[in-house]
Amino acid sequence: MSDELRVLIVDDEAPARALLREYLEREPGVELAGECANGFEAVKAIAEHAPDLVFLDVQMPKLNGFEVLELLDAAPDVIFCTAHDAFALRAFEVHAVDYLLKPFGRERLAEALRRARERRRGAPARAAGGTLAREARGAGQHRERVVVRDGAQVHVIPVEHIDLLEAQDDYVAVHEGSTRHLKHETLTELADSLDPARFVRVHRSYVVNVDRIARVELMAKDQRVVVLTDGREVPVSRSGHERLRMLLG
Repeated sequence: MSDELRVLIVDDEAPARALLREYLEREPGVELAGECANGFEAVKAIAEHAPDLVFLDVQMPKLNGFEVLELLDAAPDVIFCTAHDAFALRAFEVHAVDYLLKPFGRERLAEALRRARERRRGAPARAAGGTLAREARGAGQHRERVVVRDGAQVHVIPVEHIDLLEAQDDYVAVHEGSTRHLKHETLTELADSLDPARFVRVHRSYVVNVDRIARVELMAKDQRVVVLTDGREVPVSRSGHERLRMLLG
């Protein structure tokens, strides 16, 4: 495999992009595939250009670096760039090629590129974007928003806007009022990333926002439904009722 690298820069700060571009232009065997100023541009550019390597800023408005990866079917090799070393270093070490702590110099960049080339020679299986994003979130950290890709569009849904999650095979239907978004993730994976004090799994196929629960009704012996504030009814399993009882008291 060639040591040539086609790289993409993703950073919302123009000076940071300019400095990284300057460093990369001095590195042999590196071709700049493009630059992106935000996560939305990054999702599109990664799909269009299929770079070998992405320098990905972690802290960006609208879509952060982890959410960018979550929207990709397969994550490219990634070198994270961050000003804070508290951002899920375990995930960086396990899944990413490297991470660069800002500000960094040319020697540190050269080391990261060396690791990228070594990784490509070994050609390990790349982690799916969602896997990396889940690892990066870390124990005890919960999603504050859910990102969904719908063709060329990306929807960013604050978790407090979600009424209900519904399993749809390998997808989850995210119900937000009268709108329904399909996210390519299993219900278990998505539910596990949410705050259990705010979202409860009432059935193998349903997770409900606790704030949307109006009441629980007994329909027949051991058969219950949750009635949401908008009148929708959601079936409740026996284990789901136990979780509800423990959560709501």
